[in-house]
Amino acid sequence: MGRVAIVTGGSRGIGEAISLALKEQGRTVVANYGGNDEAAKAFTERTGIPARKWDVGDHEACIAGCEAVVAEFGEVDIVVNNAGITRDGTLHRMTYEDWNDVMRVNLGGCFNMAKACFPGMRERGWGRIVNIGSINGQAGQYGQVNYAAAKSGIHGFTKALAQEGAKFGVTVNAIAPGYIDTDMVAAVPEPVLEKIVAKIPVGRLGHAEEIARGAAFLTSDDAEFVTGSTMSINGGQHMY
Repeated sequence: MGRVAIVTGGSRGIGEAISLALKEQGRTVVANYGGNDEAAKAFTERTGIPARKWDVGDHEACIAGCEAVVAEFGEVDIVVNNAGITRDGTLHRMTYEDWNDVMRVNLGGCFNMAKACFPGMRERGWGRIVNIGSINGQAGQYGQVNYAAAKSGIHGFTKALAQEGAKFGVTVNAIAPGYIDTDMVAAVPEPVLEKIVAKIPVGRLGHAEEIARGAAFLTSDDAEFVTGSTMSINGGQHMY
């Protein structure tokens, strides 16, 4: 059995692409998901990758979920923190719940999953954590003070934890995707989407598989000298 990987939010969009890429590397992949049971079932039937449900924003649920994965599949060597939500709105209209939900899931989920899996990686002398940030965490975005703050926090979290893990063979890196052709982006009104694409130097949206290739590299043995870095995959829209 290959190294065990958990991909949070791993049954849809970018997460699904990452789950598949890691499986192709020979990893034993478990896709975490938070809500849609039917979609998760369809994902498993389509890919053969098991899906397990828990809320990454719930600390105790993460501990229990990871313990169950260990019991069923073995020690967790790779974590890709991809799960995220949006609750967009200007600060004037944003509620505390909108702010807290995004921080709890997007940033809190990284802490919760690392807390569950990092100690074991450290003890075994090998581990890979990849946190999915965002171009909007680097550049900011109107109407997304919660999302941008959470994603920006992910980049700081990554750099700090990387320093803790380095001497134990545990690397911690981030990927900051630009605008990717997922269902979430597809829901953007066409006139708005056209304006977004116009600002991307390569002239198109990214593909989930392009993010997945970055994650596959950062979780590989070849990336052992890469830690504390943020890989920007955004078609040149924001050069950071």
